[in-house]
Amino acid sequence: MLYFVKTPKILKRLFANLTWDVSTNEKEIYLTFDDGPTPEITKWVLDRLSEYNAKATFFCIGKNVAKHPEIAQNIIAHGHSIGNHTQNHTNCWKVSKSTYLNDVEEAQEIINSKVLNQESINLFRPPYGKITSKRAKQLHKRGYKIIMWDVLSADFDQRINPEKCLQNVLKNTQKGSIVVFHDSIKAQKNLTYTLPKVLEHFSKKGYSFKAI
Repeated sequence: MLYFVKTPKILKRLFANLTWDVSTNEKEIYLTFDDGPTPEITKWVLDRLSEYNAKATFFCIGKNVAKHPEIAQNIIAHGHSIGNHTQNHTNCWKVSKSTYLNDVEEAQEIINSKVLNQESINLFRPPYGKITSKRAKQLHKRGYKIIMWDVLSADFDQRINPEKCLQNVLKNTQKGSIVVFHDSIKAQKNLTYTLPKVLEHFSKKGYSFKAI
């Protein structure tokens, strides 16, 4: 399993039409959570964020929203934002154009009807971070803003221990960083250790946590 904890600058330049971080001089961090909503995890995340008045963005899988609309609605009620993470956590590189775009649109229809109750700015994050320039262009034409990341906590990686996950975030996060966590069962051990410490650490340094 190969991944970058800190997104290389050359990758950001090659895919400059994607959003990797937020340009700001303010002490702001953008926490994001992928793969939910998950009953066992998402409520815990919302409670931890509330303790620090932190706002975040949740990139939700459409089928999970369909199963747990009340949790997705609770995300919005807490002042967070919701983005699209496809209907079935679909890998862009492994399916046809029509299959992929239909999967994205199906998820957005569920999010709009069950959570937002209106058309909105459509935030999208490709599962696994896998996207092609052509697919990105097609999604942009359909009104999606594609959100990638600056820092990957790697909480999903069961080969690393919670302290390593924490250091991934503390050592690489800076003003305007978009940081990825996962509100999933797979990431639970690393997430539940790391998130409270990240919130405490950066709050003490005067940072605020914003939704995209």
